[in-house]
Amino acid sequence: MKVGILTMFNGLERTYSLVNVVAEHIRMLLDDGIAVKLLVCEDINESEKSGIYLDPRIEWVKVCNRYQGAQIHWRDYSSPQVPIHSTLLEEARVVGEDLIKKLKDVDVCMMHDIHYQGWHLLHNLAVRYASQHLPHLRFIAMTHSMPDTTQVGKHIEWPHSARYTPMPNTIYAYPTACGLEALSRQYQVSRDKCYVINNTLDLFENMREEVRYLYSQVDFISPDILMVYPARFTEAKQFEKIVILAAAIKRVSALSVKVIFCEFPASDTPQEQYKSKIRNIATQGGLTNEEVIFTSDYGFTNGLNRNAVLDLFTLSNLYICPSFAESFGLTVLEAASRGNFIVLNKSVPALRELGESIEAYFMNWDARGFDNIITINYTFSEEDYNEAHAKQIISEIRKNKILVAKTLCRQRYSPKWVFENQLKPLLLMK
Repeated sequence: MKVGILTMFNGLERTYSLVNVVAEHIRMLLDDGIAVKLLVCEDINESEKSGIYLDPRIEWVKVCNRYQGAQIHWRDYSSPQVPIHSTLLEEARVVGEDLIKKLKDVDVCMMHDIHYQGWHLLHNLAVRYASQHLPHLRFIAMTHSMPDTTQVGKHIEWPHSARYTPMPNTIYAYPTACGLEALSRQYQVSRDKCYVINNTLDLFENMREEVRYLYSQVDFISPDILMVYPARFTEAKQFEKIVILAAAIKRVSALSVKVIFCEFPASDTPQEQYKSKIRNIATQGGLTNEEVIFTSDYGFTNGLNRNAVLDLFTLSNLYICPSFAESFGLTVLEAASRGNFIVLNKSVPALRELGESIEAYFMNWDARGFDNIITINYTFSEEDYNEAHAKQIISEIRKNKILVAKTLCRQRYSPKWVFENQLKPLLLMK
């Protein structure tokens, strides 16, 4: 499949929000292996290319912006009362002829504000002309501003009426569902030809290279509960307690979970042996290998640097520290500062003191006090203990509006979710 994206950009300054929206669509398509042809104005300022616009997989196509040898200057026809200049229809035909040649190998053409914006009336007419000669081509017309319903029911003369008239082989899209009814009224199409394609938040775009690499290998987006635990890989950090609680959360809530261990070597613990022990415990609890990730398995044998860990905390929503002993717990503050629900080992004096100051959630695990070893004996079983706390933790997270919003931003408004659930089905539509 090849998708054409008709923007008629004459610049790529990122402060123009549509440039960012189109960038996200390009990234979605390329990530799915779909060929992209980006159609822009021939007078575009190429020096402004940045980010995904520098990707060599994009096929750049410059669309004609000349009539009788002179540059075409776009005029704003947002109001139907603005007189049409004498050469508009002929300019549109010339541009349309160029579009016929440049869209003939495209399966679907996504248009961004071409049918909506008054200064794109020229291109609105041009693409309508081209579509008559490209019967195989399907169009998705995206509108990025509030639909204009002020002219509904009024008689609008051609060519002004192109802004309020449907085009064959075209469906219409808007960033939110609340605007679909108004969208259908503006273009006089049935509601079932109007669809939502949300704008997206790409949390990874400005993250460290290490995190972007991990994301290419590991699904950080979809888990309902994402836990990150950076620590020296020693049994004193009680890594296994985290997978036991994670498994309990999965069992009692039916939520999807993922644990990311950002471990770095410790001389007192055989790494592969301890890793195998943790995996066995995870499997026994009901977790899969894909739900328990060790960053050392992805080349980070000496751990992730601190900035990369902070990036991961931006994505995660639950931080658990069952450590046997701590003198302070700076990582606790790092996780809290990035908006995680904090669960700490109450038996460790430093964690108890720090946790009380930030109103953390406490559980009891084995620990070392200043003068003694504290061994926890559970009333029934450790499994019952973890499941009881898992239920309470999930209840607290669900009641926390900030955590709910943070998780939705990662999951529901990610480019991956929007592509798979909104854009891709439209591309495949027959």
